[in-house]
Amino acid sequence: MALISFPRFLSRPLESNHRRSLRSRYKCVCCVSPTAAATSKGRSGSAVIWFKQDLRVDDHLGLVAASKYQAVVPLYVFDHRILSRYSNEMLELVIFALEDLRKSLKEQGSDLMIRFGRVENVIRELVEEVKATSVFAEEEVEYHLRQMMAIVDETLAKVSLVDGKPKICLWQTPFYDIKNLNDLPVSHNEFRKLQRPLTSPILPPTLAGAKLEADWGPLPTFDELKEFVNENPWKLEESWTLINNMSAETILTDKLSKLGKRSKRNLNNQHSPRKRLDKSFFVTDKGNTVGGGTNAVLNALQAYLRYLEGTVRDDWQELQEKLRNAESRDGASFATLFGPALCLGIISRRGVHYEAIKFEKERNAGFLSPFGYSAATIAAAADAVCSMEWYWLMSLRSLRSNEGVYSTRIWRWNGYQIQYTVAGKEGPAILLVHGFGAFLEHYRDNIYDIADGGNRVWAITLLGFGRSEKPNIVYTELMWSELLRDFTVEVVGEPVHLIGNSIGGMFLSTNLTRGKLYAFLLSVNYLLSRSIICRLFCCHCCLSLACGGQVCCPYQQCWQCYS
Repeated sequence: MALISFPRFLSRPLESNHRRSLRSRYKCVCCVSPTAAATSKGRSGSAVIWFKQDLRVDDHLGLVAASKYQAVVPLYVFDHRILSRYSNEMLELVIFALEDLRKSLKEQGSDLMIRFGRVENVIRELVEEVKATSVFAEEEVEYHLRQMMAIVDETLAKVSLVDGKPKICLWQTPFYDIKNLNDLPVSHNEFRKLQRPLTSPILPPTLAGAKLEADWGPLPTFDELKEFVNENPWKLEESWTLINNMSAETILTDKLSKLGKRSKRNLNNQHSPRKRLDKSFFVTDKGNTVGGGTNAVLNALQAYLRYLEGTVRDDWQELQEKLRNAESRDGASFATLFGPALCLGIISRRGVHYEAIKFEKERNAGFLSPFGYSAATIAAAADAVCSMEWYWLMSLRSLRSNEGVYSTRIWRWNGYQIQYTVAGKEGPAILLVHGFGAFLEHYRDNIYDIADGGNRVWAITLLGFGRSEKPNIVYTELMWSELLRDFTVEVVGEPVHLIGNSIGGMFLSTNLTRGKLYAFLLSVNYLLSRSIICRLFCCHCCLSLACGGQVCCPYQQCWQCYS
């Protein structure tokens, strides 16, 4: 049975204590089934639905909850703080998705309001205009989105209406019927043994509000959106954006060519204009990922699942050709083709799983084999979304319970969840990168001691390690190097001193470019064999090495030497 989880109220203000989880503001949890919601009495007043990364009407529990109000105002805000994290291709996908979302909302009796600016100001003005008592928003795990939601809640706390203060109601699309996240085992294998019941997608409700006398706003073109993004008052200086737009492979090739070890080749992601089919699933200029509206993505998913059956349809043939090109390893094509659509919420994770299982049953006379799926594409789709859901649940549990020594934050990179933590409020920025087979707690004895010495410290868990997501992709040193580069630009946002242990140091070396990044590479094997330790750790807390940190570096070098 599908569940609607709402509301989870945000209190004010945002805690500055880095050890306190954002989840501590949530006061209550209500679970309502769609059947009960459908038969419940309507509510007076108006409601605002704040769309972020849930650009669909199908399987949208926020819409179901808001449909009980007399007036509903769906809203999407083009905010620099969100758009700055999107690539050009993602911005294109957003425009196509919003165009389809507006069309779908009109079919359900409503419309989509488009606004530009800071979301807290837009929502406050809209709430006061339509006298909305509730703002429905999907619960997030990404730190920057949770911060924005906290700011919105703090802003709404200053608004007084006749019916009381407006509140934020958080909703989820539950994949499993789970009452308490703390009951989840920490191992995915152990969780699979529990065989939790799966929930099913729900249909879109009928909405009220299209007759509101309001300026719904036009959708921007891609050029207009890019112009708006470039006007970002918080935009990083050009040298930083150049670093972010250059692949690690290009940087490495450039360095090697200067050393005369190989001829210089242009390995930038250049692409020539392609001929687009009339009904192509690939709507962006690059044409690398599936986009459009929910129905288009669902149609593409059917073509993906039925890869072995063959087809005469041009659009299906195009997708299946893309599938073959993206299959860098078994099942890797699904995340490549459908990852951005899932990230933007054009289709829900459980919607993908439902379609995959339905097709599997069609192939097997209504049965599911205990020995696995009958087609590789079915396995790829089902396994991918189950993995995404698992790491989302683990992230949400960490954020709510504030478990562990460090405060948990989540950053999304290429659609994948990356765990990190931050300590310190002032001083030079330092990024700690763990070694192979480890995670951010590799530096558990160093993080706060370094911060207490007058530094701001970031520690990250790389993709594929610890509690960061482990997608079915090809892992390379260059991929991890690009991850660290993007983290430095998007999250740290300033020149940073990089400290890498073991293989983490190798990832950092690729990013030494344009004088913006500095690295002091620590190798545990080197330190153990020569009994050398940087004085940075002698002054604070050593890496628990055999030398005990008693022997300082004979060259008196530490990260300060590179500043």
